[in-house]
Amino acid sequence: MPFAAERRAAESAARAAADFIRPHAGGLDAADLRSKGVHDLVTFVDEGSQRIVVDALGAAFPDDRVLAEEGADADLDLDRGRVWIVDPLDGTTNFAHGVPPYAVSIGLRVDGVGAVGVVLDVSSGELFSAARGAGLEVDGQRGTVSATDRLDDALVATGFPFRDYRYLDGYLAAAQAVMRSARGLRRHGAAAVDLAWTAAGRFDGFFEAGLAPWDLAAGVVLEAAAGGVVTGLWDGADPVATGGVLAAAPGVADALGRAVAPLGAAYRRATNGG
Repeated sequence: MPFAAERRAAESAARAAADFIRPHAGGLDAADLRSKGVHDLVTFVDEGSQRIVVDALGAAFPDDRVLAEEGADADLDLDRGRVWIVDPLDGTTNFAHGVPPYAVSIGLRVDGVGAVGVVLDVSSGELFSAARGAGLEVDGQRGTVSATDRLDDALVATGFPFRDYRYLDGYLAAAQAVMRSARGLRRHGAAAVDLAWTAAGRFDGFFEAGLAPWDLAAGVVLEAAAGGVVTGLWDGADPVATGGVLAAAPGVADALGRAVAPLGAAYRRATNGG
């Protein structure tokens, strides 16, 4: 199976990182929290988890490049060659407050296309894993997107703007449209987990803007492998490159896309097209 060795290595690295993270849950003091930007925290747990993952991937695939959240190389070309994209602790704010979910997210991108995605929800212990050409597995069992075919019956996840508010009005218009047309709208604060749960059919769709490559690289692989639709927020946009994503079960993708169109338009203007 293509990328089987890479998938196993990513799963092993995620488990090792989760073993490091788990004992610190709910045990951080204010002195352990540092700010690296507006509403953007980092802790020694993020950094320790990252070292574990990066060292494991480097040992297994020494010629591959790695883009990891803490100390990321912003100039790394994500469309050339093999690049591992790592979020060592997605949902740091949740983790710092003792609120689930939070996760380790590891994606492999080969020549600009997602090849492997692994998300380990540390708070629950669930492992979501996929590789290009193979389906989604959730704790070793086959997973798939939901069969929901009406937005009125759909439970949708989202993430709020939390550091860039230039597209806030567009987001609020999209959120209002989804609130009016879907069964429910949820915000959990960990995009990698939102995508994993959408891939596994728990959510019927997910949308967010202002994300980083490490928030998305694994989850978009999971969604595609599970039979879902995953796109950027405007035609032809790469979600990993632009930071805007729409993921949905096929039966609701078009309707959800229309509902969140105001966000796509506002985010495209704010970012000059990504």
